Formats: sequence, C-alpha cells, structure tokens
Amino acid sequence: MPATAVAEPRAQVRGEMDDALREQIETAVGEVDAAIENRFQARRRAQQAAESAEALLRSEGYYQSLIEDVIEGENPPQAIVDITPGPRFTLDEPQVLWIETPPDPEVGAQAIAENGLEPGEPGRAVEVIAAEGRIVAGLTRRGYADAEADERRVVVDHATQLVSPTYRINSGLLVRLDGIDLQTRGPTNPAWVSGLAPWEEGDVYDPEDVAELERRLLETNVYDGVAVALSPIDATREDGLRPIVVTLTDRPRRVLEAGLYASTSEGVGVDGLWTWVNRFGRADTLRFRARAATIDSRIGADLSIPHWRRPGRTLTLGAFAVNETTDAYDRIAVTAHADLRQRLGRTSWFRYGVGLDAGQYTENRFDPVTQTPITLDRNLALLTGRGGFYMDRSNDPLNPTRGWRVSADVQPTAVAGDDSLVFLRTEAQATAYLPIRDGGRSVLAGRVKIGSIVGGEELTIPSDRLFYSGGGGSVRGYEFQGVGPRLPDNTPRGGLSVFETSVEYRHDIGESFAAVGFLDAGSIGFQETPNLSNMRYGAGFGVRYYLPFGPVRADVAFPLNKAEGDPDFQLYISIGQAF
Repeated sequence: MPATAVAEPRAQVRGEMDDALREQIETAVGEVDAAIENRFQARRRAQQAAESAEALLRSEGYYQSLIEDVIEGENPPQAIVDITPGPRFTLDEPQVLWIETPPDPEVGAQAIAENGLEPGEPGRAVEVIAAEGRIVAGLTRRGYADAEADERRVVVDHATQLVSPTYRINSGLLVRLDGIDLQTRGPTNPAWVSGLAPWEEGDVYDPEDVAELERRLLETNVYDGVAVALSPIDATREDGLRPIVVTLTDRPRRVLEAGLYASTSEGVGVDGLWTWVNRFGRADTLRFRARAATIDSRIGADLSIPHWRRPGRTLTLGAFAVNETTDAYDRIAVTAHADLRQRLGRTSWFRYGVGLDAGQYTENRFDPVTQTPITLDRNLALLTGRGGFYMDRSNDPLNPTRGWRVSADVQPTAVAGDDSLVFLRTEAQATAYLPIRDGGRSVLAGRVKIGSIVGGEELTIPSDRLFYSGGGGSVRGYEFQGVGPRLPDNTPRGGLSVFETSVEYRHDIGESFAAVGFLDAGSIGFQETPNLSNMRYGAGFGVRYYLPFGPVRADVAFPLNKAEGDPDFQLYISIGQAF
C-alpha cells in the first residue's frame, strides 16, 4: 500500500517578527505534499519561499526587509527562509490629479475625503489600491457614472520610509437621466415601468436609484430575469440626458398547477390553479382557483397588481363561491374583497381593504338562555373592513433561526339579513427565535397569539367569524376546531376570544435533517377577554428535511389533557416551520 502524502511547509520561516506577521508569511510560503529529496530541490523551494515572502512583506509595507534563502543539513536537506522584516513604511497624504474633465470642486473634495487612507497608517498595498476604488465609487454615487482611474503612481521613499500614492482620475461628465429604454419581448407597458423609477427626468444619476428600480421589478415575481443599467455614453441624447436600459425576461405567462393533500385533522382535498401573469402589462397576476376538499371547497379568481399607483403598494381583487363543511357550522356563500397592501422595507407591510360575504349558514350553537344546543339556519350578508400589519425581523421566511415577527388584524364588521349587528374582531400574534448553540444549529422558538371579539354575543356572531383552535397551525395533537368547550353532542363551540402559545426546540442533525420537540397550549373563551382556566395542551416531536427553498416538516403530536372525542395523536406534514 503506498504511503499517504503529508503536507509540510515549502520552507521553514526564521527571524524575529511578531506572531501575526509570521503567520501571514507562512501562509504565503505555503505547503507541499512531497518531501525534499536533494539539495537542488531544497534550493528551489527556498528560493520560491523567499519570493513569496518578499511579495507579502512589500504588500504589507515592509520595503527594507532582508530575505535570505538557506539550505541546511544533508540527509535530508532543509529549505529555510531567513527574514528580517525591517521597518514598516507608513502612508503619506494621498494626492489626486484630475485628468481631462475635473468634477465639481465640492463633489471632488467629498470623493477624495472618502478614500479611507490615514497618513501614518501602515503602507499596505491593498489599502492603496482600495482607496482608488473608493474615490471612483464616491464620484459614481454623486452622478459621475463614467468615472474611472488611470494608471496610478506610488512613490516609496526609503529615506523617509513613506508610501506616497498619486491617483489619476478621469471623472467624466455629470450624468443626468432621461426616461426608460425598455427591452422585452413580453407585454409589459413601458409607461408602467417608467412610473416605477425613483427619479424624475433631469435628475442626477444615482446608482442606488437604479438598484431600487431593479428591486421593484424583481419583487413582482413575474420575470425570470431583470437587468437595469445606465445606457452607454454614446446613447446620450442631444439635450445631454441618458436613459436607463431595462431588460426584462418574462416567465411562462400561463401555468396550470394541481395538488393533492391529506390530513388526519382536516381531511383530504384536491386543488387546481391556473395562473396568467402580465395579462394587463403591469406585472399583474391573475389566478383562477378551484378546490374540492373535506372542509373548504371553493371556486373563483383573484387578481394582484403590484405597485398600484405608488411603488410598493399591491392591489388585490378577488371573488369566490365557497362551500364550508365543519363540525361547528356549514356555509354556502359568495365572497368578494379588495385590498391594498403597502410594503415597508423588504419583508414588512400593512394593508387595508374591504370584504363582502353573502350566504346561507347552518350553525350548531348553544343557547345561553335555555342552556341547550340549537341549530340555526340564517341568511346573512357581511360587510367587513380589513386592516392589518406584518413586521418581520427574522433572518429567513421559511426557516428562521433568530429575530422576531409581529402581526395583527382588525376587522370591523356589519351584519345584515336574518340578524343585524356590528362587531369588531381583533387578532395579534408574535413569534421569536433564539439561537442557543452553534450559531443557529439549535434554536428555541416561541409563539403567542391572542384574539377578541367586541360588540356581539356568542349566539349572534356568524359562526365563521368566531374563534376556534386546534390543528396544525395552532395547538397540535387536537383535531381542527378541537380545542375548547363543546356542545353536548361533541360539536366544537366557537368563542369570543382565543389564546394560544407554543414553544419549540429545533436541533440540526447533519446538513439536511433536524429534530424538533414542542409543547402547544390554547383556550377558547366566551367573554371578550381570553379565558385561561380551560387551557388544553399538546406535545410532540418531529423531523425537518431541508430543501433549497425551505424545510419539509413532519410532526407527531399528542393531546395531554384529552377530552371525550379527542384523538390519541395527530400527524402533520407540510412545508416550512410550524411558526
């Protein structure tokens, strides 16, 4: 069996120097796999090591170092590089020479001030080069998009031990912007793209504005590719303005999708979705949906139009025919809604809108006067104001390991038909993620949810607006709507308030899997404030399998204080973490 090669230094490093510099030199000298066999090979390695050490020392500002390649011993010979670093040269005040057209004096002074070099600091080559880039970048940010550096001159004075850089910069002309030059084979409306630009005609070029336009187009999620760049200098208009070139690559405009799901708590279902993107040339998304399911069947369509009348605001319109069949109620209705959502930053938003529902309700309720269960058949129309916000300060939308999230919804509702009333439904939730080991390989996650209905009674509030708890998104281990008091026939009884909380410990196993243990709790109350005296608890464990887009989760949960009719366990499989 052949011997395994062991890496060893190309040459030993000797000399008086601080540990940090020695480590840098040893890294620059490098390693080899084969042992030295003769003096010729040793001499060659020592010379190579000396050249690498000299390059490193000069780049770090040591311009008077003494380096000697040495060979010692015979069997085997040793390659040695003996180094005396000498004094470290320091930076002198950098000089900037404007060639051809100079920039505005104030702009030039600001760009030079951002070079980052401090006289007296070590004369490191990398800093000298980086300073040149910072000057050019400073000019670019201030509208000189064609700024570039010519050959620089760096004088190393051995008498004064100073490094004196002189930069030769061509700023070019100040660039002012014209409109948008849209290049696409798709139906996107050029006027709509122009309306997204965060500048007016004649404004000074700012690369951050160009990047913001690119972000606005990307967040519509209807393009496979988006490129936004300043046009070449030869595209300058007669009035001196230059357009921004936007290149869009469209996704397939029509996509048909289907899905099948099954749950021990929510039954089975089949989904169909036909999506038509950019139908109106505004990066819009039109979806036709159909679902046949045990609990919630529906058919209808919704339209999403991003950047509606202002950047970051999305208009959503939708209408559906709905057939819900739950233990607590049945509902056949038509629904319609219109919402505006305004983005705040990259992951946060607030929304407001209105919804209209009209349909027939068959409700299994509890009469507080007779203290008996009753069945109500009502025809109701509901006009609902829809407001809410979502703030995300976590580090990942599907698999967060640190940070927090807060959301809230407010729904003032007027009811007409067989009953008439006005009530306010509010709901808020907060989640937090704390890495406790190995930079996020072990995470403690927590969730709290609270909700309340004000202005109505349990018997008069439409059943679909009451609070229920239980299932994969709330208290695991119980059936859908399985947490909370029930009617004598074991039918779930909705309430005017809800409280839920969860804690989950997640630990990565290898690169692709994670193990999870969790405890959930929740309660339903019949007053406006949550009732914590009837808490139900569930606990369990699960696994996560990490895919490129996020984790697939599988959880097994057990009810800890079972009531009559509760299952022994529940199984949940879905994409993304539980919260």
